[in-house]
Amino acid sequence: MEHYTIATTAESSPDFRRVLWTGRHTQLVVMTIPPGGEIGEEVHEDTDQILSFVSGTAEARVDGETRAVAAGDLVVVPAGRRHNFVNTGPNPLVLYTVYGPPEHADQAVHHTREEADALEAAGRDEPPTS
Repeated sequence: MEHYTIATTAESSPDFRRVLWTGRHTQLVVMTIPPGGEIGEEVHEDTDQILSFVSGTAEARVDGETRAVAAGDLVVVPAGRRHNFVNTGPNPLVLYTVYGPPEHADQAVHHTREEADALEAAGRDEPPTS
C-alpha cells in the first residue's frame, strides 16, 4: 500500500515535477510552479489527466477555454486536449496530478521546467512500457 498525506507531500516538494508513484494504468505526480511560471502548453494524445490544486492561483487553459483555478479546485483534461496552467499569483502554484496511463519516467524528479523540457526532448522522460 502507498499512502500519502497528499497536500502536505505536494507542499513540501520544491521541484517543478516529482513522480511519487507509477502503476500499470496510472501515475501520481506533484508539481510546484513558481510565480509567473507555467506548466507549458501540451497535448497528451493517449493520456487523461486530472489535476487537483493544493495552493496558489492559476489560469487553466484547456482547448481554448480559460478559467481561474485555486486551492480545492480539480480540472480534468481528457486525452487529446491542448492545455496549459499558468501561475497567476504571487506564491508558488502547488498541485498533484494523476495521469492515466503514466506519462513520465518512474520516480522522475525535474527540478525546473527547463530541465523537464530538456529531458522530454531528449527522450529521457518516457513512462514504463510494462
